[in-house]
Amino acid sequence: MRSVLAIPAFRRLWLVTSVAGICDWMSLLALSALATQLTDGYQAQSFALGGVVATKLLPALVLGPLAGALADKFDRRRVMVVCDLLRCGLFVSIIAVGSLWWLFVATFLIEICALFWIPAKDASVPNLLRRPDQVETANQLALVMTYGVAVITASGLFTLLSSTERVFGWSKADTVFLALLFSGVAYLVIALTVLFRIPEISGKSAERRATAPGVVTLIRDGASFVARTPLIRGLVVGIIGAFAAGGTVIGSATLYAKSLGGGNAAYGLLFASVFVGLAFGMGAAPRMARRLPHNRLFGAAIVAAGVALLLVAIAPHLFVAIAAVMLVGGFAGIAFLTGLTIIGAQVADEIRGRIVAFVQSIVRLTLLGSMALVPLIVGLVSARQIDLFGFPYVIDGTRVVMLAGGLLAAGVGMLAYRQMDDRRTEPMLPDLLAAIRRGEPRHGTGVLIAIEGAAAAETAEQANRLAERLRAEGRSVVQPDSSERDRERWMAATHAASLSGPRAKALAAAAVRADQVERVVRPALDAGAIVVVERYLASPLAQLGVTADRIQAVVDPGDLESLAAWATGRLRPDVSVLLDRAPVEAPSGPELAGEEHAQVQRLLTRMAAAEPHHYVVVDTDGTADEVAERIAAGLAPMLPAAPAKESDPSVEGAR
Repeated sequence: MRSVLAIPAFRRLWLVTSVAGICDWMSLLALSALATQLTDGYQAQSFALGGVVATKLLPALVLGPLAGALADKFDRRRVMVVCDLLRCGLFVSIIAVGSLWWLFVATFLIEICALFWIPAKDASVPNLLRRPDQVETANQLALVMTYGVAVITASGLFTLLSSTERVFGWSKADTVFLALLFSGVAYLVIALTVLFRIPEISGKSAERRATAPGVVTLIRDGASFVARTPLIRGLVVGIIGAFAAGGTVIGSATLYAKSLGGGNAAYGLLFASVFVGLAFGMGAAPRMARRLPHNRLFGAAIVAAGVALLLVAIAPHLFVAIAAVMLVGGFAGIAFLTGLTIIGAQVADEIRGRIVAFVQSIVRLTLLGSMALVPLIVGLVSARQIDLFGFPYVIDGTRVVMLAGGLLAAGVGMLAYRQMDDRRTEPMLPDLLAAIRRGEPRHGTGVLIAIEGAAAAETAEQANRLAERLRAEGRSVVQPDSSERDRERWMAATHAASLSGPRAKALAAAAVRADQVERVVRPALDAGAIVVVERYLASPLAQLGVTADRIQAVVDPGDLESLAAWATGRLRPDVSVLLDRAPVEAPSGPELAGEEHAQVQRLLTRMAAAEPHHYVVVDTDGTADEVAERIAAGLAPMLPAAPAKESDPSVEGAR
């Protein structure tokens, strides 16, 4: 997080987003309070509160695609500035007019501004970062602030303003007007900050405006991109299932609390549990992404949230229900952060705004539909009480609806998983269990770097160059393949003519690497050294898989991956450097033929695309020195700081 916040442009945008989040939550409290103050009677106040919520949700249903298209067509910084200035004026106008009808109109217009502001902001974040793997951390920081710190801060500020009524003799309306004025001034400050302090948001907007097609074409192209791209199609399908389940919980939470024998206090605990789980989920997502690629983690988290919702549906007591609701929130947090990371890291800049806006519209539409339908369905199911092991157990519409919502989320999550998974065809459960299993525990602060590529000679040369550079910086470096004995064993395992087929070669290669991991790699990592390995296992196994296809041998890719995981004790490189080189004509020796080289390189590239936070892809066009410089530049942000070199005693004495 420190490395992300150290980027000045992102840090300023994050602070701007934090202030905007506080204003959004505080204005929601202020507008809700003002709506009740401008009406008389319980029923009228209830309708007024519902009207505030409805006017905040409706714009996304109508203008979502248009907002994304404008974020991709126009200068994103100018879009954000105009929206912030309009929000400033609208908040002030609510104070000036002071009527309920204008409150609804202004709230609707404010939400339209937010609808255009958010895609422009979210789409610009990846352009402000230095590496693709920082997208997840950036999203994590934004979500924690928006749905955690901002909520608490806004509630505290509104409470503080409300407490000043007695001190200064203000009316309740004066307090609400002061909160709205605070929000308006804050948006003015945000607009000025974005305009003058974060010019990087504009990016290549001038070129985009000159070449971008019309708005209608942009919307059509965005919808076509979602329909034809399995990754995004699966993401949208998963979001529909996840937020349908979330809308089910929200729409039935009050009646569900009553079925557990609780009242408003139980409802408050259940509501808080969702957000506590959400925070834990967003905190755990980056660690889980180290074991499971984002495209698989997203669908798996939705399936897990659906299963947790089934537990909520059958929970017999409040404490069990709270734990299950926290699980739902936790897995939802993992899916939410992972989905945003996929959009930020794997969707091109020129279309990212439309995808962000489309996802937001789907989220709001699904939530609104679920919240509207769930109470109707709950009312159709009559409540019954049964005795379960001597305990009274109430079965009502809330439990039936939650049970159906859990099954829906689990099924949609599996569908999304299959849509987004581009590497495996085996059943989902064994895949997830394999990712959860930790293997042998890892100790120490060492870093494991793998140099991967289809050309063995090139990976060996660049591994040696990298090791020499790191040693020159004063770091402790270990190369498992440096000894002549290990090199001969490795070459014999992967290229020996005495081994008849790819299965035998795969077993031999795995055995040699397993021996190196146990004898050299793990002790070096425990001692805090940097371990540089050439072609750890990904390149050889990809090569063996291609060779097996060529000779029509039956070797399942899943078996090769399982073999690699078992041989290394699930010890994965902290970062893999993929040398991206086009095939050469008629290679000599044990190297691959041109077509096989291209197939291996494509397999490795797919691995890097599925796990961008674990790979540094380096273009190998140019001299060996130029390639070495690119490798060093790509690895620099991922390595710990080099130890300070000891000063020369003679120089110290002269001083």
